[in-house]
Amino acid sequence: MSTLELTSPTALRTFVQGIRAAAPYIYAFRGNTFVIALGGEVVADETFLGIVHDLNLLHSLGVRLVVVHGMRPQIDAILTQQNIEARFSEGVRITDAETMDCVLEAAGQVRSRIEALLSLGLANSPMAGARNRVSSGNYLTAKPMGVIGGVDMQLTGEVRRIDREAIQQRLDDGDIVLISPLGYSPTGEIFNLSIEEVAAKVSVSLEAMKLIFLSEDDGIRKGRKLLDSISMDDAEKLMKTPDRLSLLHRLYLPQAIYACRGGVPRTHFLSSRKDGSLLLELFTRQGVGTMLASRPLAIFRTATIDDISSVLALIEPLEAQGILVRRSRERLEAEIERFIVVEYDNLIIGCAALSPFPEEKVGEMAALAVHPEFQREGYGESLLQHIEVWARKIGLKELFILTTRTAHWFVERGFRLAPVSRLPREKQALYNYQRKSQVYWKEL
Repeated sequence: MSTLELTSPTALRTFVQGIRAAAPYIYAFRGNTFVIALGGEVVADETFLGIVHDLNLLHSLGVRLVVVHGMRPQIDAILTQQNIEARFSEGVRITDAETMDCVLEAAGQVRSRIEALLSLGLANSPMAGARNRVSSGNYLTAKPMGVIGGVDMQLTGEVRRIDREAIQQRLDDGDIVLISPLGYSPTGEIFNLSIEEVAAKVSVSLEAMKLIFLSEDDGIRKGRKLLDSISMDDAEKLMKTPDRLSLLHRLYLPQAIYACRGGVPRTHFLSSRKDGSLLLELFTRQGVGTMLASRPLAIFRTATIDDISSVLALIEPLEAQGILVRRSRERLEAEIERFIVVEYDNLIIGCAALSPFPEEKVGEMAALAVHPEFQREGYGESLLQHIEVWARKIGLKELFILTTRTAHWFVERGFRLAPVSRLPREKQALYNYQRKSQVYWKEL
């Protein structure tokens, strides 16, 4: 965005809001490992320089980057030039000795292009002043794939072992690690590997936070609808109907499932042709591709002391509007274990508190707050349900709330208006008659 474009108040406000919205993600990602798989078609496309700029930005923000590149179109081009037939079995290239020479030539071309662009630091460019070190090496030990469906795959191989310690050392040194889909055997043979298998197994070995597939496809679709997220169960169901997937996703999705089963929390499928897709997916809630999650995106749990800043960020706007009673940070620290929070993809997006009055066997639900972007997705009702379950578990028979603005929402969920005199004695003594909050009760 140019300086001129930022002169309007609307543009300035949008810019500031965008930076603030990205801040929690920046904090969460720093020091974590991302494995990014770039198809050969991505490297060959004119949009690749923009992707390199975005990779550099991630690296500058403290993300430990491992880049795995493909080279299918480059291999095909060299085979065509040399009048060698490209042979496949079930979508996997059969690599004979003649084809392997073309594979090695393509790998050298692609690796050199990526290294050159990642090292680019021209003035007046997004990478001005960048001093990236790119490390590559023989990190992969491979074995032959063997005979599949009666077809000898020859020098097409599978990953046998990953030199995790060597990769971690390069990352610790601040390098971007670049891995070609080539593996070596203890006897000196070279095997042609698939980018999707290499990326998945490297991500599991490194205990990566994210595995990201960048390709010409924009994500996984259900009919014409682009899915912004998909569960493991739904992904495995899709694999039973592969005709509904693009050719690339038939290859990528099984390895994405493998990675998530192996402990990688999130796998993303993104389009390389959408400018900034990597940043939009990682630093905005909506994203622009499809995310496969190894566990549910939203988790309800008891709050901890580390959640105080996030809870304050949720309730302070409502306190300023007079919807919630103000709480000091000290009070919140003392009461934090009374809170349930909703954690959505490592961000706290909702909270509610339960204050029990054991003698009367009643409890007060308070500080119910949900981030504005999530208020239409049912998290408020889910928080209420979790509070009710918790209250029953500790032997409470009734639940009450005090409200000035949201009475109808609670009435719709079974609460009934009651006099102040029905409050527990301790709560009556603290009741603010100037605020005139209405009291609503619900039997559990």
